Amino acid sequence: MFFASDNGSGAAPEIMAALSAANDAYARGYGNDALTARACDAVREVLEAPQAAVCLVATGTAANALALATVCPPWGAVFCHTHAHIAEDECGAPEFYSGGGKLVLVDGDHGKMTLPALRDAIARTGTSVHGVQRGAVSITTVTEAGTTYTPAEIAALTAEASAFGLPSHLDGARFANALVATGATPAEMTWKAGIDLLSFGGTKNGCLGVEAVVFFDPAKAWEFELRRKRGGHLASKHRFLAAQMAAYLENGLWLRLAAQANAMATRLAEGLARTPGIRQQHPVQANMMFPDWPAGTHARLQAAGAVYYQMPAPAGREAARLVTSWSTTEAEIDRFLAAFG
Repeated sequence: MFFASDNGSGAAPEIMAALSAANDAYARGYGNDALTARACDAVREVLEAPQAAVCLVATGTAANALALATVCPPWGAVFCHTHAHIAEDECGAPEFYSGGGKLVLVDGDHGKMTLPALRDAIARTGTSVHGVQRGAVSITTVTEAGTTYTPAEIAALTAEASAFGLPSHLDGARFANALVATGATPAEMTWKAGIDLLSFGGTKNGCLGVEAVVFFDPAKAWEFELRRKRGGHLASKHRFLAAQMAAYLENGLWLRLAAQANAMATRLAEGLARTPGIRQQHPVQANMMFPDWPAGTHARLQAAGAVYYQMPAPAGREAARLVTSWSTTEAEIDRFLAAFG
């Protein structure tokens, strides 16, 4: 009963088979191989963006930090939600790779920036030489609260960014889960909604370790490639990144894996809703949730073998973050629910 994170699951069999196949032959390094070209074409195809530039890295932190550094100068600000992953879980990597860029935090309930709050934050920034200047906007979906932005909500935020001349970045570590949750197409969630650059995640959804950074206007891609190399994130045996991404996107595997994770989250949330004394702190929309329950519950669940992160809770309560993955089963969900007694 492992619900700590979806990056705790193994890699999907199709991904492992692709890696094994890539291991059987020689190939040029640093992305100069046929498999990388195929993987990048596959990303462009699912995004309906034939001119987009696609670059692969091994981690989500590298994808976000290098992408934002490419579009935000050292004196620039990246506007993001107060609890965005780039703000709370990347150890200052966006600031480090941008050479000192500042994260300006924007409020909003359930992990989502509100349009008025973003407008106010941008308007208050960059008004004199003495302060940090406006740089970029970064939106996360699925958010750190487990909620998802709709394409319309993304479009409203990117329109505000565009009004100030700012590019918009989408942190899509759980991009597939967000698409399954909203029913949007990849294009509708990204460039059609005004997104300029995308961190397209694979690691949390069944890959061993691969993310794609996508520039819908390829003009910035060369700078990203230089930053990727200088930052130590250009893999020499690049075909092993490409093999994962190509297999991930083939025949809709990535969406099937996300659909399983989301379906298991729905099953879990419905079971918790039937259990007295449990409430959800945020709407359950993808594959992550934040329930709280009566004090003493942690000990009972952990004695039954449940693994998850404990979270801050109201007085007299306990809280948890529960995340399902592509490999979560109905049996695990049912065993977890049964542990409540």
